[in-house]
Amino acid sequence: MKTVMATGTFDLLHPGHGLYLQKAKELGGKDVKLVVVVARDSTVRRKKRIPIIGESQRLEMIRMLKPVDEAYLGHPTDMFKIVRDIRPDIIAIGSDQSYKIEDLKKDLKNQKIDCEVERVSNYRKAELDSSCKIIKKIKNSDFTEKSLKDC
Repeated sequence: MKTVMATGTFDLLHPGHGLYLQKAKELGGKDVKLVVVVARDSTVRRKKRIPIIGESQRLEMIRMLKPVDEAYLGHPTDMFKIVRDIRPDIIAIGSDQSYKIEDLKKDLKNQKIDCEVERVSNYRKAELDSSCKIIKKIKNSDFTEKSLKDC
């Protein structure tokens, strides 16, 4: 059985997340286990973003998704620790993730981690195909003004 690892913040789940995880799992072929690593709140903040949904709830939601076999929170300071622990055959990078494949391969080699790295290229473009786009739409709409009293 092959193990594929996918990672991300997964804030404000949308269809792009589901597609990424489905396509990531398909990278492993027929007999495959998909392990998802959800970024810690502290990790997201270091990347200059504040998550809307906390890490525990994001992890809970990811665990509910059909393609996901296992899901864990990432390590707060060592992004390679969970990779060493899980030992995936493939790490799947999302089409909108900024990792450079060659740099990540080099970092994995330096960590003495032997696995493939593949970018999931199939991505459905839509008006709200990222958490950031959803947040911007909410911020720029009159929805907040009219509906806050009803929430």
